[in-house]
Parts: sequence; C-alpha cells; structure tokens
Amino acid sequence: MRVLVTEDDEDLRLAVEASLRGAGFAVDVAKDLSDADEALSVNAYDCVVFDRMLPSGDSLGYVGERRRDGWQVPVLFLTARDTVADRIAGLALADDYLVKPFAMAELIARVRSLCRRGDSGPAPVLSFLDLELDTGKHEARRGGVKLTLTGKEFAVLQRLVVSAGEPVRRRELTDAGWDELVPPSPNALEVLIAQLRNKLGKPPVLHTVRGVGYVLRR
Repeated sequence: MRVLVTEDDEDLRLAVEASLRGAGFAVDVAKDLSDADEALSVNAYDCVVFDRMLPSGDSLGYVGERRRDGWQVPVLFLTARDTVADRIAGLALADDYLVKPFAMAELIARVRSLCRRGDSGPAPVLSFLDLELDTGKHEARRGGVKLTLTGKEFAVLQRLVVSAGEPVRRRELTDAGWDELVPPSPNALEVLIAQLRNKLGKPPVLHTVRGVGYVLRR
C-alpha cells in the first residue's frame, strides 16, 4: 500500500514517514501542495495524508478542486483545527480527520483502513505451489506455516508470485519494495533475497537469473 504524506513540519513529517514505513507502507512525502500535486501526477496512491494548513494554502481547497474533477483517492486530514465547523468542513471532502496531537498507532490504523476502503474489491490471495500470500492481511504461508516477513520482504515476494515462472528484473523488485525517495543501498536487494530464501525454507523456490534478476520456480 502506497501513501503520500503532505506535511510542512519537518519533525512531524519525518515521524509520520518513519511510523508508516515501519508498519509496512511505501511512503512518499511532500512539503507543500505543489510537491503533492507533482507526486499525484506521476504516482498512484492508496491514501493521501494532508496537513490542513500548509505554506501554500489550506489543503481543503486543493482536495475540493480535485474532487470536482472526479478524484476518488481516500484522504486523511491532519490538523490542529478542532472546532465542530472545521471537522464538518474537512469531512465534507476527505474520508477522515485526525486532530493534532495524535498517537502514531491511531494514524497507522486509520491510514490502513482508508487504503482498504479504496480497494475496488476484496484483496486477492495469491499462490504458487505451497506458497500463499493474503494481500489484504499481509500474511504469507508456506505449507500452511505462517512466515514472519517485513513489509519490504512481503512486497518483493508478492511481485515475484505475480510473475511466478517468469524472471523479474532487479529494478522491478526494488520499485516494489522501496519508495522512490529512499532508494535501497547497493546490496539491499541481495540481502533481502537472502533473508527471503531463508524464511521460505526448502525445497528452494527462489532462484537467481544471472544478468536479469530473480524468479520463483520449482
């Protein structure tokens, strides 16, 4: 699930970004409405988090304009404005409204709920041989045994399962596991693949395709 966070307060932006990443989300960040508009023009998001009051203006107006154009991505407003009138105005355009200060655990729960609300249907369960991925619950099992995977490991494994039997290029796997603003270190994918192989166990199903990337096959 990919989220855009638009917040001008650097400390809060970094805290929200770190918390959402730790919960398994891919996160892009923007400091103002122009940055957010650029990100939205090139990326698809499952949820967008806006601070209400930004240096470039009230994000309420920006969301209103996009809604009139048919934009339907779930939106969560963060704000210190907590009057009843403010809440009503925010909920008229957004899907949720969280007043500062807030608990990060609550933010994560609300963002996850909004991401699921934006789905067009039930999240699919993907499978390959005895490997099963529940994309809604972010759970993986092999031979009926639950695997403990990080958010990045799950995202990379999901990309491999979708193309099971066909090689997946390294760039596609890094795009799946890492967001564009925090690219992986040079050997990060190799380390993650090694961890996945260890967790998947035997018989091995995750193989290297030299000069290309990786593939799931017998």
